[in-house]
Amino acid sequence: MKRSAILLVISAPSGGGKTTVCQQLLGANAAMRRAVTCTTRTPRTGEKDGVDYYFLTPETFEQNVQAGLFLEHATVYQHRYGTLKSEVQNHLRAGRDVLLAMDVQGVATLKQRAKADAELSGALVTAFITPLSIDVLAERLRKRGTDSEEVRQRRLGAAKDEIARWPIFDYLIVSSTIAEDMRRMQSILEVEKLKSSRVTHFEA
Repeated sequence: MKRSAILLVISAPSGGGKTTVCQQLLGANAAMRRAVTCTTRTPRTGEKDGVDYYFLTPETFEQNVQAGLFLEHATVYQHRYGTLKSEVQNHLRAGRDVLLAMDVQGVATLKQRAKADAELSGALVTAFITPLSIDVLAERLRKRGTDSEEVRQRRLGAAKDEIARWPIFDYLIVSSTIAEDMRRMQSILEVEKLKSSRVTHFEA
């Protein structure tokens, strides 16, 4: 049996746990590939160009925008982020499932674009992970300890708007434990693989 590849896009408010889930999904699914996105922000400690992100200057990023090279792009907290078409298409056309972590704004743009792109529409699966409440999210951000109080409050304000847009996603996961979040996400992936609409060839 042959099937078309999946583009699994996961989103969550800042501190919602998408990074951990993505890491575990990649570890549990050897054939899945992570789509490396572009950003204009500076690398954090330990981050590598071409592995964590493609770190671009604002000028190079804008040139790519004008050339139409991005599948989607957005500005988040004064920095620009974008997903190259080639980064996703090359994996999908080789039959490899692709994992992409993206903010809610980017997902909305991607879903709109998929309406006019049969390849993208057929591959795209979106999932949103959210804590049970804003209070839970605030505590996670506080414990993370990477932001000032001002930045945390800005992130929480943005999170309220992001959580309100959960209906645009195919799947909603209310976060509990890391293990349970991972189990649910793995279940989504497996169910999507079983859909007959993804089967391109089958002989009994």
